[in-house]
Amino acid sequence: PWLERAVMTGITRVSKESIFSDLNHLEVVTTTANKYTDCFGFTEEEVFAAMDEYGYTDKSLVKAWYDGFIFGEKADIYNPWSILNYLDKGTLKAYWANTSSNSLIGKLIREGEPEIKTVMEDLLEGKVFHTQLDEQIVYNQLDQNISAIWSLLLASGYLKVTKCTFDPEVGRWEYELALTNKEVRLMFEGMIAGWFS
Repeated sequence: PWLERAVMTGITRVSKESIFSDLNHLEVVTTTANKYTDCFGFTEEEVFAAMDEYGYTDKSLVKAWYDGFIFGEKADIYNPWSILNYLDKGTLKAYWANTSSNSLIGKLIREGEPEIKTVMEDLLEGKVFHTQLDEQIVYNQLDQNISAIWSLLLASGYLKVTKCTFDPEVGRWEYELALTNKEVRLMFEGMIAGWFS
């Protein structure tokens, strides 16, 4: 009774709210929304200032490894977990991408349609992928919808939207997706290599 406002965070929605549930009237802020765009990571200015304070000078390498997150129209958002670990240890490596098993993502790619594997190959080569997707995807829809894998990868930070346009003819958004950064690419390369070992 004393709670006026709350913030819930997560990667995908567990269910959609309705007027018939106790959980309704949520404002869902996705990666393409322009609200809170600089609150989901460190801005480039913050990262470079911290590097200066620590005496680190490899800004272009740090950018290649940990930059790449885009929220709404705000680009150059850095992964905070990786930046904090880099500042602490002074070593470039995959900090964030190795914090979970990524088993769900691996399962969806391995067991998905051949198209998914082809797109992943292209993404690993630095290409972009054009698609329509549902940013409001619900967790239990992940294995029922071929484009759900792209929604999950976008929501979980493994992909970024490099371009987003609205097609008024069909009333849908078109997305241009790419891998987020070098840390993510190396994680996927390691995952795929592990399948063949």
